[in-house]
Amino acid sequence: MAAYRFKADSYYPWVLGVVSVSAVAVTLWQVDVLTEVFDESFPRRFAFMNPLAMSLAFMGLAVLAFRIWFALLYRPYAPMADDVLPSITVVIPAYNEGSQVLYTVRSVMASSYPHKKMQVICVDDGSQDDTWRWMLQAKKEFDRRVQLIRQPVNRGKRQALLAGFKLAEGQVYVTIDSDSEVFPDTLRHLVSPMACDKRVGAVAGNVRVLNIDEGVIPKMMEVSFTSAFDFLRRGQSVYGGVFCTPGALSAYRARVLTPHLTDWANQTFMGGHATIGEDRALTNLVLGCGFRVVYQRDAVVLTKMPVSFGGLRRMLLRWARSNVRENLVILSFLLKRFRTEHGGSGWIRLFTATQLLRMTIGEAFKLALVVQLVLFPMVTLTASLIGCAVASVLPAVVHQLRYGGWFGWKWAVPYSFFWFFGLSWISIWGLFTAARSGWLTRGLPEAGKAPGLTTLFPPASTR
Repeated sequence: MAAYRFKADSYYPWVLGVVSVSAVAVTLWQVDVLTEVFDESFPRRFAFMNPLAMSLAFMGLAVLAFRIWFALLYRPYAPMADDVLPSITVVIPAYNEGSQVLYTVRSVMASSYPHKKMQVICVDDGSQDDTWRWMLQAKKEFDRRVQLIRQPVNRGKRQALLAGFKLAEGQVYVTIDSDSEVFPDTLRHLVSPMACDKRVGAVAGNVRVLNIDEGVIPKMMEVSFTSAFDFLRRGQSVYGGVFCTPGALSAYRARVLTPHLTDWANQTFMGGHATIGEDRALTNLVLGCGFRVVYQRDAVVLTKMPVSFGGLRRMLLRWARSNVRENLVILSFLLKRFRTEHGGSGWIRLFTATQLLRMTIGEAFKLALVVQLVLFPMVTLTASLIGCAVASVLPAVVHQLRYGGWFGWKWAVPYSFFWFFGLSWISIWGLFTAARSGWLTRGLPEAGKAPGLTTLFPPASTR
């Protein structure tokens, strides 16, 4: 596996160049097309003079059709019996998480996974609050079932995970964010694909929102996550090409990760250490080793979402920057012979190409839209409003089909407009600032009991 000796840096300037040139070209094209709108001969000439728009529309519809087809083909893996399940090591990294880390540990300890096959390691990554005190409380409640690691200074989530992996004894590594909580059957569902299919090297859990009652943003993100997991990852799972195993809940085959952890931990981009996007980097590692990465719908985890615009903006910017880097890293093996035994490599190449187009030409269209809005405000604004309404249909339908009710429609529509007018610029900024690796979102939490499902996991009565 050479993914982390590969220099994504060499592609990055070319990407910026393509975006810049494309932005100018697309702007000139759009201005020319809109000028034709006010020409009386436009209705007659449009279909023949706009092949680019027709080509892009056809490509977009074709990709959507493929995604829907794969999503319909998806079936979750059945949960395996105790004697078939492998041993696992659950690593919970935490930084300034406060009391929430205790409830995360309690939810893991309430799991129906065989206790003799489960090792739990909590890593305090140099927290400046009382996180360590709550970890000690977890140790007091569960004694030998919980191991603690305290790093003297904050070294980042990637290094915190590495510290846990070094002490791991399980055949499967499970990572759970310290602001997340799992259900009793979650771990069994999560690990079962690797218990019954030797081709599977990693499994992505199904992320939902823990603090959904804390405001408008968590409600909108609940609908967004349903679309991201129960549509996109659901379809990707069919050909074993899930692009990102989430930090909130994922599982990895230990023998696949272990030989490459040093390269992963020391990954750099444009001269700096890659301290963000560790989950996407782990996914690329597994894919690059020729293993399948799948999604397990019934392995549900609830995780906290930002409740303010600033918090959401910082989280999405961090994701955008790491996506740029890892979209370039993935080229290190997709341009060569790849996964010849396990199948699905052609589909991974196809959808990687669409991601690269979206990262370049797609962002160029956004930049051109700004110019278009200045020159043709009413036409552009009207088209944008219609586009937002249309874009909200798919996530609303996915949520309704998955969970019923009208919650999806209630929040998909405002989120579509909120994303367009408030968040769509983040991916562009992330593209041009991808070399920055600041975490951006970790402050000191408020003291007190964490909200959400914590009442489901009371203090342990026995050890």
